[in-house]
Order: sequence, then structure tokens, then C-alpha cells
Amino acid sequence: MNVDALRAEFPVLDRLAYLNAGSIGPLARRTTEAMAARLAAELEGGRGGVAQFLDVVELRGRVRAALAAAIHALPENVALTTSTTDACNLVLAGLELGPDDEIVTTDVEHFGLLGPLAVSEARVRVAEVRDRPAAEAFDIIRSEVGPRTRLLALSHVAWTTGQVLPLRELREATGVPMLVDGAQSVGALPVRADGFDYYTVSCQKWLCGPDGAGALYVADPDALPVARPSYFSQDAFETDGSFTAKAGAARFDTGWIPPAALAGLEAALSGLPEWRFERAAAMAALCRERIAERFEVVTEPDQATLVSWRAEGDAAEASVRAWEQGVVIRDMPGRGWLRASCGYWTNEDDIDRLAAALA
Repeated sequence: MNVDALRAEFPVLDRLAYLNAGSIGPLARRTTEAMAARLAAELEGGRGGVAQFLDVVELRGRVRAALAAAIHALPENVALTTSTTDACNLVLAGLELGPDDEIVTTDVEHFGLLGPLAVSEARVRVAEVRDRPAAEAFDIIRSEVGPRTRLLALSHVAWTTGQVLPLRELREATGVPMLVDGAQSVGALPVRADGFDYYTVSCQKWLCGPDGAGALYVADPDALPVARPSYFSQDAFETDGSFTAKAGAARFDTGWIPPAALAGLEAALSGLPEWRFERAAAMAALCRERIAERFEVVTEPDQATLVSWRAEGDAAEASVRAWEQGVVIRDMPGRGWLRASCGYWTNEDDIDRLAAALA
């Protein structure tokens, strides 16, 4: 484990204690170099030729395979999207739930999931787990499941508390289809999408990819209608708009992702160290320990790579003061909490700088 060599790939770490991958991860040199090379090729060779288009098709296939590998899935079960929110909207639109149907979610979800739920016609039941011990989450969520429940819509990791929700246990106990918001899990924790129905991926966070790229795992693509087709959804179409859907989850691809972003994402995914999960967990544990010396920590031990705590005074102002001292964290809107995101690139000096900035 050569942490120093890996950190050298992230120039931002020379200046800042970067502890905000839960919002957006740091960029590595290989990522930006791949993006720059792609843009340079487009500048010199154009973007609309047959050769360029076929090259992009191949690039999309390689990125799809790499993202599938990251969640231990098959490429044919993975769609390319622009974000987790995009993927959630695809699923909710395709399910076409009605007013007699119910969706169970929790009070620790991000609007990227809650927004699509809100515009569904289904009734949304909210399990209140935010202020309860993590060990009680299963029973609290399970108690909201009833005969009209058609979907469990849950984060793998709560973006506010860092709590890891008992997804697999809930899926097995209820038998209800599950949509998983994986924005705070993929790249931070070991993830296996098999066993879930829909699992979303945010590429700009813990995977340290460029903006505007995401993914959606669909266990049974044939069972989910294509409610938001793009040009990439079809193998053939008629003048009336009817079309033959592509095989597999590619039918849910949400359209043209800039090739430079795809090239950068491919590079980012190629450089992930095997020890990343153990390292991130160790740094999160150290961060929690140091924060707990002075503050009330919201995140329980042995959860994910996010650590949240109650700020003294105004949380937004505290995050700005930390930024002015070279420490990047974020406040949780409306809660009076601060949050640090600990990745495999985090080291002990970053934690020391955080503690000093808070002092």
C-alpha cells in the first residue's frame, strides 16, 4: 500500500485536506490527461466522422464494462446515465406506479431519490431512521412495508449520517423490489448489485470521475418499460416513433455523454487500488475518533466513509472557516451538522488539519 504515491496522482492534495468526496471527488492527473487528449483529438480530427462515432461506441462499451465490474455485475445489466438522479427517474418513470401503490423510503434520503418519488403517483411512506440507532433500521423500515408496497427506495449509505442501511436483509425479508441509491456507496464500499432490482451509480463522487456520468444496474431489463427513450435506446425505429429496444440495459442509456468525460471516467476507473476500501474505512474510523474528542458525532462506529457531527454555532459558517484553512468539508443543510468524507487518498495529516481547523 503506497499511499504517498497514490496521493501524488491528485494534485489538489498538495494544497488541501480534501474531505468532500461525498459531494464530488478529487480528480487525478490520469483522468484530466485522458480528457485533454480526447478533446485534442476532436479539435484536430473533428467529431462527426464515421471513425470518430465508432470509436465513441467502443469507448461507451469499455466504460460500461468497467462500471459493471465495479459493482460485480454483467455489462448487459448496466445502462449509462448522467447521474444517480437521472437513473432514479428512469426507474420510477418505467414502473408507472399508481395511487393505489406504495413506496417505502426513509428520512435520510437525498433529493436525487426523493424528487423522483415525489412525482410518482404512488403513495410514499417514510421510515424515520435518522435519529434512531443503526441497529433498529431494519425493524423500522420493515414496519412500513404493507400489502400495497410495490417498491423499496433506499440509499445504501445515508448521505447525511453515513449510516449503512440493511438493504440485502430487507430485500430478502420482504420480497419487495428495491431501488438502491448508490451515490455514497459505489467506490467507497464493496458493492455487489446482484440480488437487487435497480442500483444506481454516481461516477463523480467516490469513483473520482468527471461530472455528468452515472450508471444504472437493472436486474431484468425486459421487465422495465423504456419510459424515457434516447437515440441509444433503439436498434431500429419507424417514422411514427415506434422502435425496437436494444438488448439488455443499454435500452435505458440516457443519451450522449461527452466523449471526453467518458475517456476521463475510463482512466479514473483504471487506477483504483485494490486496498481502497480498507484504507477508506480506517481513515473514517480515525476521523470519527478525532472528531469525537470535541464534538457530538452523529455517525455511529463501523458505518461508511462519511462522518457527520453537530457543529458549534452555524454549520455553514464553520465549513467556510475550514475552507479558509485549506480543509474541504460540507454542512448538512437545515441540520446544523458538518460532514467529512474519507477516501482511500485520505491520510493522517488530513485528519490533523481538520481537527485544527475545527479548533
